[in-house]
Amino acid sequence: MPEAAAAPAAPSADPAAVAAGGDGAGERVVIGMSGGVDSSVAAWLLRQRGFEVVGLFMKNWEDDDDGEYCSSRQDLIDAASAAEVIGVDFEAVNFSAEYRDRVFAEFLREYSAGRTPNPDVLCNAEIKFKAFLDHAMTLGATRIATGHYARLRRAADDADGRFELLRGVDPDKDQTYFLHRLNQAQLARTIFPVGHLHKREVRETARRIGLPNAAKKDSTGICFIGERPFREFLNRYLPMRPGPIETDAGAVIGEHVGLAFYTIGQRKGLGIGGTRGGSGEPWFVARKDLARNALVVVQGHDHPLLLSRGLVAGQAHWIDGAAPRDDAHLGAKTRYRQRDARCALHPDGESGFRLDFDEPQWAVTPGQSAVLYRGEVCLGGGIIEGAL
Repeated sequence: MPEAAAAPAAPSADPAAVAAGGDGAGERVVIGMSGGVDSSVAAWLLRQRGFEVVGLFMKNWEDDDDGEYCSSRQDLIDAASAAEVIGVDFEAVNFSAEYRDRVFAEFLREYSAGRTPNPDVLCNAEIKFKAFLDHAMTLGATRIATGHYARLRRAADDADGRFELLRGVDPDKDQTYFLHRLNQAQLARTIFPVGHLHKREVRETARRIGLPNAAKKDSTGICFIGERPFREFLNRYLPMRPGPIETDAGAVIGEHVGLAFYTIGQRKGLGIGGTRGGSGEPWFVARKDLARNALVVVQGHDHPLLLSRGLVAGQAHWIDGAAPRDDAHLGAKTRYRQRDARCALHPDGESGFRLDFDEPQWAVTPGQSAVLYRGEVCLGGGIIEGAL
């Protein structure tokens, strides 16, 4: 493209791309294009490297896709417009059935059980790096690419070509937390073109090459929920089952609409803001008593019931294929954007582990992911079953 000749040299698409064969040299890569600026710039970077690029828009949700909260129609238009500017082939595919069966059904099961799941983690493992990957292979691709802020490299101590998943260079945009359930086979066929860039560099590139979505606002939250009130959305699929709101001392101070509609650490929407007593500080959800259908709340952000010295997790997944061989101090995130918490890992069989934190962690929430790191390397993680 003319801009490429006049502009500074485009950054490398991904360290793993170099390790796995250098520049594109005509290799076909299918990239997921969401309509956002990240995946659009990622597609341009790939084309600059000589890959044969095919943009693919994934429609994952159809229920009430009406434009008020989460219309995929505009995203499709934005993705197609970006593909035209970049000069790559483009098509759309509907994965709504797969999403409902593999992601949304589990989302509802977890909420029904009183936990707070993270569907973005499951969506990556089951849709973007499984259904999408399989479809890309039918289009003759050798690899796929996404706009995630993450990096790959071949492990220096492994002759078999094992990959390590590295944090994105931009600490505010790193998305390895959501990618920790990927396996070696998936990583070997993946490129993360923008993982070595900061967000501001991505937007600057988008403006420089004239992408129509250069200033588009980043999407937040889960697309099928969008900006609508979460409780309103969840009530369409799960029944309300009211019960008492109790203090940690057992005093009843209100009524909840159903344990599924609350999460540990929640402050807003409890309906007890005017309740007096105790310290006078704000109320927070501290525990769900499923047996009694009671919601336990405490006052104060740093109340002891909101702090945990450890956790137990199940459904463990390790990117390396096995749990780390030692219990040396690692870093863990129990929610996205959280700072790493130093901890010791204690594997429990093949599918579980315990973490002991150096410092108490706030609002450790069953259903969320506990993701482990050694420096910049994401090791994997599991689903939190309980706090200690």
